[in-house]
Amino acid sequence: MSPRIFRSPLPAIFALLVSACSTGPQVVVSQPLLEEADAPYDNILVVALFSSFDARRYLEEETVERLKALGISAVRSTSLMDTRTPVVAQTFIDMVDETGADALLLTQLTSYGAQQEAVDTRPEATVNYWPTYYYNVFAVELTEYVEPPRLQIAHSLVLATQLYSVATREPVWGIESISNFVEIEEDGLKYSVFEDEAEAIVRQMRRAGLVEIR
Repeated sequence: MSPRIFRSPLPAIFALLVSACSTGPQVVVSQPLLEEADAPYDNILVVALFSSFDARRYLEEETVERLKALGISAVRSTSLMDTRTPVVAQTFIDMVDETGADALLLTQLTSYGAQQEAVDTRPEATVNYWPTYYYNVFAVELTEYVEPPRLQIAHSLVLATQLYSVATREPVWGIESISNFVEIEEDGLKYSVFEDEAEAIVRQMRRAGLVEIR
């Protein structure tokens, strides 16, 4: 997948969402897989609960893509709703019934912080010179172009992910992913933060035995 740039303002996205650093988020298992859980699961409804519908869709798409690569049937909730659909429990219960899912994977933001700092940009310069009437003496004109400072933002956030068994309607496993990364506000949020989060989630699901390669 080629790199993409997500250019919506960060405050809107992170009012209830996301991210990752270049090395990926650090993951802590908050709830080991229950011994009585009916894992592994074959058909998973993937749900991200953030304030931004686009951010929800991005993370769900990346997670579903990785589950399908393992041979697991997976559906993202944003494919069954739009921005006007009520984000309430009954909506997702209806989706479970519609898709025949045996598990629901839920990700939401639990903590977010940001620090901003103005960073000076590297100036550029052009130099023009020309000979004078004097031997080996040149006139020199130096012009510097200095851009205004750019806003550097250091992000710190925690996402909580739980997997619910449809049979028991109880959470059978959970993790927290902790991410710290720095970006320049004018450049926009890189799409890779969604890829990193999805990769970490599915990798942990495999390790826990929640899914198996088909």
